[in-house]
Amino acid sequence: DRNPRSVEELDCLYEKDYGVTRRDMNRVFLRNVDRSVNILEVGANIGLQLETLRRMGFQNLFGVEINGYAVSQAKKLHPHVDVIHGSAFDLPFRDGSFDLVFTSGVLIHISPADLERAVNEIYRVSRNYIWGFEYFSPEPAEVSYRGNEDLLWKRDFAELYLTKFPTLRSVKEKKFKLLGSESVSQMFLLEKRKN
Repeated sequence: DRNPRSVEELDCLYEKDYGVTRRDMNRVFLRNVDRSVNILEVGANIGLQLETLRRMGFQNLFGVEINGYAVSQAKKLHPHVDVIHGSAFDLPFRDGSFDLVFTSGVLIHISPADLERAVNEIYRVSRNYIWGFEYFSPEPAEVSYRGNEDLLWKRDFAELYLTKFPTLRSVKEKKFKLLGSESVSQMFLLEKRKN
């Protein structure tokens, strides 16, 4: 309920936080990706990122979300995207089911002890691309989240994927500074090399 509920609200938030809209970030990273590919968002929340992609012309949009309330809100607010209940640790899809799999502010909330399980699943269900937007740190670091510990970690998630999966190559990576802060977020697009 505390998150933006419309694409316009999301773009306003990104403009305020990063000086650029989310749609503009997406355009730069996805300009060469065919609009007919099938896309999975892991940690889709209410489906707003998927709705943003739909408005950009992408057609085959699916999401997995662990929070049942968020899934019910996604179905009401963004009925043109398909969000189902599920976990990043056990994605209910066959290997290589999606052309592009992405997270946005999700990996940062997975404990370092469990992170490998999630990235393994994301890699497994991706046929071509892994795309992410997460808080960045050159070294793994825990961050206090709303006054609580053990809930948020930042790191170089692109490097994590590239180190763990040698078949991946970096297509594009860019860091976005959070305005008025020392914090930085990283957007990255990785591609599976064909054998």
